[in-house]
Amino acid sequence: MSERRTLYPPVEPFASGMLDVGDGHSIYWERCGTPGGKPAVFLHGGPGSGISAKQRQQFDPALYDVLLFDQRGCGKSTPFAGLDHNTTWHLVADIERLRVMAGHDKWLVFGGSWGSTLSLAYAQTHPERVNELVLRGIFLASQQEYDWLYTYGASQLYPEAWAEFSGHVPPEERGDLLAAYHRRLTSDDAAVRLAAAKVWSMWEGVTVTLLPDPEMLADFTADDHAVAVARIECHYFRHNCWLEPGQLLRDAHKLRYIPGVIVQGRHDCCTPPAAAWALKQAWPEVDLQIVPDGGHLFTEPGITDGLVRAADRFAGKPGRTEPLLPN
Repeated sequence: MSERRTLYPPVEPFASGMLDVGDGHSIYWERCGTPGGKPAVFLHGGPGSGISAKQRQQFDPALYDVLLFDQRGCGKSTPFAGLDHNTTWHLVADIERLRVMAGHDKWLVFGGSWGSTLSLAYAQTHPERVNELVLRGIFLASQQEYDWLYTYGASQLYPEAWAEFSGHVPPEERGDLLAAYHRRLTSDDAAVRLAAAKVWSMWEGVTVTLLPDPEMLADFTADDHAVAVARIECHYFRHNCWLEPGQLLRDAHKLRYIPGVIVQGRHDCCTPPAAAWALKQAWPEVDLQIVPDGGHLFTEPGITDGLVRAADRFAGKPGRTEPLLPN
C-alpha cells in the first residue's frame, strides 16, 4: 500500500453559535460530524488565524463530533483583533467553557502550529479532560524558536523575503523586530497598522509553504486575516505566550498517560523538527511521525495523510494507520 489518505469531503456544521466568555469577548463556535460521535476539539494556529471549512475535513464525519472555534480576536469572534484579555490562559479557560457547553466529559484535542502549543497548555492544565492528542508542527514558544523566525534562521532560507520583512522598519529598530512591529500594529493610524500587518503575514506565509502557493499567500495577506494574525501573534510572542521558559517540556510528564501522535514535516521552516524531537524526549510515549517530504501546512499530502490516519486511529476505524513513505 502506497496511497496516501486525503481529506474527507466537505461537511457543514450541524450547530453553531456565539459563546460569551467574559472580558467583553464572544467566541464563535461550530460543531461538525455526527451528534453523539467521538468528541473532539480543533485548535487553530496563528495565534490569530481563525478556523476554515477545510479544517473540518480532517475528521470522519460519521465517527466524530468535532467542535471548532475562532479563538479570541479571530475570525467571527469579537472584538475583532482585540488584544485585551487575550492570553494563552484566557484561551485555555475558553476551551473548558466550550467543553462544558458541549456536554463532553473528555475529548480528543487536535491542534497544529500555535494550535499545538495551546493543545499542550490545555492538556497539561486539564489532563483529566483529554482522551488523546493529535499535534502538528510543534511550537514550544521557546526563545530559540522566536529567534529562528525573527532574528536568524529562516532568514537564511528566504533571504529575499527576510529583506522585505526586516526592511519594513528603519535600521535603528531592527535589533528588536517584535517591538518594532508591535509599535506599528498598535498604531492609531489604520494605514500604518495594515501595512505592517501585510508584511508580517507575507513573511509567515513564505515560511509555512514548502512549495510556492500564490493562492495561499493571497489569503494570508488579505486585509482582515493579515491584521488579526499580525496583531495577535506579535502580542503573544512579545509576552512569550505567557509561558515560563521551558514550561511545556517541563510539564510534559503530565501527558504520560494520554495517547498522542505528532505529525511533523521534515522541511518545516516555520516550526522546525527540533521542537518535536525535544517533546518526544520529554514525552517518550508519544508517536512522533516525521514526514520526509513534508513542510508546515496540514494541506500538504504527507501531513494530511498522517493527520487523517491519526484521527481515524483514535476513532477506532479499522485499516492501516501507520505513516506511509512518499510515493
